[in-house]
Amino acid sequence: MLNIKELEEMGKKAGFSHVALLKSDSIQLMPEVREMCKNNICHMYAKRWSCPPGCGDLEVCRKKIEKYREGIIVQTVGKLEDPLDGETMMETEAVHKQNFYEFEKVLRERWPGMLPIGAGCCTKCKTCTYPDAPCRFPEQAFSSMEAYGMLVTQVCQANGLEYYYGPCTIAYTSCYLLE
Repeated sequence: MLNIKELEEMGKKAGFSHVALLKSDSIQLMPEVREMCKNNICHMYAKRWSCPPGCGDLEVCRKKIEKYREGIIVQTVGKLEDPLDGETMMETEAVHKQNFYEFEKVLRERWPGMLPIGAGCCTKCKTCTYPDAPCRFPEQAFSSMEAYGMLVTQVCQANGLEYYYGPCTIAYTSCYLLE
């Protein structure tokens, strides 16, 4: 069993606003979420190994998740000047992603076989090899929660973590499956 107090301290030290225990059996993979990826709002569908269809179908994702019992959810919450404050949204996303990368290194020391699942697509390489060549760093690559078919609000609610922190806030959420 994970020591959530220790992981919470570590996560906060790494710069996250919130850290919560994640029970892997609470994760629902929804075809509807995966269908949203096909709408290509983020312009990454079929452009990276970490995004659909490169990351595999929902059954492939489910089999990866089933190897773990627990993990943690991490969030970075930003305060916006107004609801259309795109600059702070992008800054908060960048901070979250940087903290996600750095914390992954720390966690891998104890859980080398962990499964990191981020907010947004993997950007470890400047250009992805998809679909012409295999991923350069498959052990370091990660998919987004949505690419796995997770509805982030559902995962947060099922694990006792808020998702909405009030008007003029933005929350970026990722997770690490550890055990």
